[in-house]
Amino acid sequence: MKTAFISGITGQDGAYLAKLLCEKGYEVHGGVRRISHQENARLEALGIADEVTLHEFDLADSNNVFRVIREVAMDEFYNLAAQSFVGASWELPVYTSDVDAMGVLRVLDTLRTLRPDTRFYQASTSEMFGLVQEVPQRETTRLYPRSPYGVAKVFGHHMTMNYRESFGMHASSGILFNHESPLRGTEFVTRKITLALARIARGSDEILTLGNLDAQRDWGFAGDYVEGMWRMLQQPEADDYVLATGITTSIRDFVRFAAEALDMDPEFSGEGIGETAIDRKNGRRILQVSKKFFRPAEVDQLIGDASKAREKLGWQPRVTVRELAEMMARADYDALA
Repeated sequence: MKTAFISGITGQDGAYLAKLLCEKGYEVHGGVRRISHQENARLEALGIADEVTLHEFDLADSNNVFRVIREVAMDEFYNLAAQSFVGASWELPVYTSDVDAMGVLRVLDTLRTLRPDTRFYQASTSEMFGLVQEVPQRETTRLYPRSPYGVAKVFGHHMTMNYRESFGMHASSGILFNHESPLRGTEFVTRKITLALARIARGSDEILTLGNLDAQRDWGFAGDYVEGMWRMLQQPEADDYVLATGITTSIRDFVRFAAEALDMDPEFSGEGIGETAIDRKNGRRILQVSKKFFRPAEVDQLIGDASKAREKLGWQPRVTVRELAEMMARADYDALA
């Protein structure tokens, strides 16, 4: 039996990865900033709360990181913990950098000292590409981050490469493009969309308020992407891999897919901050745009080339973006019953 440690185990990706590893017979340990019933919600939703062992774990605390890694004899370490909300990183740039950049270094150096044979996975992100220098983006594309979150993730990404090359550690980075699910946090735009539309479909008179509807993302299902993480650590040699669908979708189209899943017929009109949408079936306004939700530095289009992951890992996404939007919208609608 292998033992795996997942930092951020109670997040969306951590929960799906824990479920996958439990199904593969792993002994699964996870790090959380504080142990509480609320933190367990996603693990409980997937039916595995009783199958994992939780540890209080804080990437900003070197002593805590050292103690936990010393106590848990782990074969694999998946670093999924982060301040992961891009919007908040402008409000919390120092905290974001401490956790998302220096936190990676704390883990890597502790593993090098205590458990150099442990295989390490770093959750990198498509936000590192930012002002894209190449379309589609691949492992060799030049990085140009456009947020404190993206900048911090670039540090963690390069530090992972550096420890692999300098100390021979089996340390891989997954450059994951946007991946969503019904377990996504409500602060993220996809879940904000599906939850608001579900409430509207249930009779709420609220209006979904968004920012740049023209922003485009490469969206996949988190359950597919965690399998790619696991496959990276099963390879003889560590490396970096893009995980993506290769299909780009606008915020506007994601709204359309989710609305249609809830039996709405959205009609968009206007431009920029004057754009709105109504439900043709009843004429009521369901969407408006606000300047407040535009980023200080926008990332307009992200689309990934996962050829390397397909060829070397045998990985490919299975859920389409329309199926993803439908899954999330229906789950939020059902949860409101």
